[in-house]
Amino acid sequence: MTLLAAAVAVPGTRADIPYPDDDPFYSAPINLREFANGAVLKSRPIAVLGLPLPVAGWQVQYGTTDSAGEAVADMATVMTPLAPWTGPGDRPLLSYQIAEDSLGTRCAPSFALRGGRDFSIATTLLDVPFLAEALRRGWAVVVSDYEGPRSRFFDGVNSGRAVLDGVRAAKSFAPLGITDASPLGAWGYSGGAFATLWAMQLRASYAPEIWFAGVTSGGVPADIPALAHKVDGSYQAGLAVLILIALARDDSGSGLADTLNDSGKALLAQEATSCGGDLVVHHVFRHVDDYSSVPDILGSQAFRAAASRQELGGWAPDVPLYLYHSNDDDVIPSTGFSALVDRYCALGANLTAVHSAIPGHNPAAVGEALGAMNFLSDRFAGDPVAAGCTVR
Repeated sequence: MTLLAAAVAVPGTRADIPYPDDDPFYSAPINLREFANGAVLKSRPIAVLGLPLPVAGWQVQYGTTDSAGEAVADMATVMTPLAPWTGPGDRPLLSYQIAEDSLGTRCAPSFALRGGRDFSIATTLLDVPFLAEALRRGWAVVVSDYEGPRSRFFDGVNSGRAVLDGVRAAKSFAPLGITDASPLGAWGYSGGAFATLWAMQLRASYAPEIWFAGVTSGGVPADIPALAHKVDGSYQAGLAVLILIALARDDSGSGLADTLNDSGKALLAQEATSCGGDLVVHHVFRHVDDYSSVPDILGSQAFRAAASRQELGGWAPDVPLYLYHSNDDDVIPSTGFSALVDRYCALGANLTAVHSAIPGHNPAAVGEALGAMNFLSDRFAGDPVAAGCTVR
């Protein structure tokens, strides 16, 4: 039975797995500011997905710095196969970014991976097959709640720092068995790609001591206004609502919150802790202009200003990249991906970019996963990567 099938086979809620906001383990220590970024603050063993699997798992709370420069305590789930590593060198560590896509901590991967059971775990379950394959290959894995305790969706600096500090914490967490010689990789799809690539853009300045042998990202959310326009009024309109709420809530200086009408202000309160899946269900075929006091809010200066601060492409990652995106993505337009690839290449990145013929956002995630996984395997094995850009 796969990890995904096993998780789905266990229905219902579990009273012994509280939501993060109700779990004292998630509380930050009073002296948080005294700890370095990436320092392990506390840890506890878990049964991954609440199941008897051949995987050792822990929740690790670690220190990081959010985009406002404040010290915060984030959570990571670290996992390793029980079987000994039989590959060359030391066991690799993969930093895997799940598309958290949420406004509340109940949607965080750590709740699902500890065995939480309700609709909030749906996004994490979509990534379980890829996590299972990484573990099957013998890799250790760290999955950070990179949106942080305030659930800051589409906050690039916040997410990138949290990813890098999650890797620092995993490397220093002795029970995981990662050494200085262990090769490091990173992977994320969709919202997870956003966090992964922001981390790689920040690596050289924020965590220069961490080197990644290879990084893969797909379904990349580039050109946030185009993404919001794409889904607005569709069956995925809740994603446009998610983006609007997140940018209005997290970027107070943009004035975006001031453009909301009474319905929009009520929306901020009603959906304050919603997951992306909740919003998709709640807002099918809605238009974000229903919540605005100005016409075409997605084209407004306030929205575009808030979105522009979170766009990828300000710097080029200096690690080997493998990027992929469906040419017919029904959620994230491929034009933004193409422009980002061109931008990275112009800035000197070393990357392979795959313009996938597989139609659809989720189908491409599945169909292109093997190429992404094999790219990481080759990097972990020490195989060299060609310099420059290869686009196909």
